[in-house]
Formats: sequence, structure tokens, C-alpha cells
Amino acid sequence: MERITISIDTALAQEFDQLITARGYKNRSEAVRDLVRSHLQIQRTEHQPTGHCVANLSYVYNHHERDLAERLTALQHHQHDLTVATLHAHLDHDNCLESVILRGATAAVRAFSDALMAQPGVRHGQLNVVAVELDGGHVHAHGQQHAHLHAHSQTHEVGAAAHPHIHLKPKT
Repeated sequence: MERITISIDTALAQEFDQLITARGYKNRSEAVRDLVRSHLQIQRTEHQPTGHCVANLSYVYNHHERDLAERLTALQHHQHDLTVATLHAHLDHDNCLESVILRGATAAVRAFSDALMAQPGVRHGQLNVVAVELDGGHVHAHGQQHAHLHAHSQTHEVGAAAHPHIHLKPKT
């Protein structure tokens, strides 16, 4: 591990220490490493849109907005190759929170997210992108049960049979 030294003004250091305490870091080094990783991740996904990613798109919407729920579902079905899963929660009488797990080409994930968040009635949208390396074409058994989710929330259990799939390794 490489050691670096930084200098920051006292007020910023105090605010940083409050953040460290609030987030539960054991020391400044752990917090700085996470900040650097986070910034590098943002840089990778913004400046290397040709790569692949996994992402979480979260947004709040008014479910009374005319045909909005149907439009959102249609967008997800139209991009079924990007959409892994959706979590839907009712916040109050008018508002719902959805979180959509996505994977695929970074440019396609960003375009889908932008299109979804641009729908009238969608508010507070945010996309969290993690760049990944594709480790594909492996056929092997994990020796454990896998739950595979299919359309309309049907779950099927698959044993430890060998099956092809791609591993998505987050870039560090």
C-alpha cells in the first residue's frame, strides 16, 4: 500500500471528521480511499461510455399521473435486456419509489435511465453506475442453489447444474 500526505484547512478537516464519524469509518484513510474510488468510478463511467456496467436507477413518481405506470413498465419491457429487477414501494397515497437494477453497455444504461427519468411525473431520479469488466463464457457449477427470476415475478429454483453465464467484476 502506498502512503500519501495531504493538507486541508481546519474547517474542512473538522467537517470531514464529522462525516467519518457519521458514516462509521474507523479512520481517515478508509474514508479517503472510498472517496477516491467513488470519484474514479464516476470518471470511468462518464468518460468511457463504451464499457459495461451494473447500475441502480431510483426514482419517485406520482402514480396518479396519466398512464405513467404503464409507460414506465413499457420502457422496462422494451429494454428487458438491460433490466434485471425492479423494486416498487408505496410512499403515500400519491407517490411510489422504484429502484431498477440494470446491467449492460454503459451508454445504453444511461440512455434508458435518461428516457425513464424524462417521463412527465417522474421526480427525484438518480442513477448510480458501477463500471464492470466482463468475464464471460464460463460454464461451471457453483455447487449451490440459484434463484432465477423470470418475467412476472415467477421464481424457479435451479440446482447445481453447470450453465453458461457472464461474471461482472467491478473495476477497482
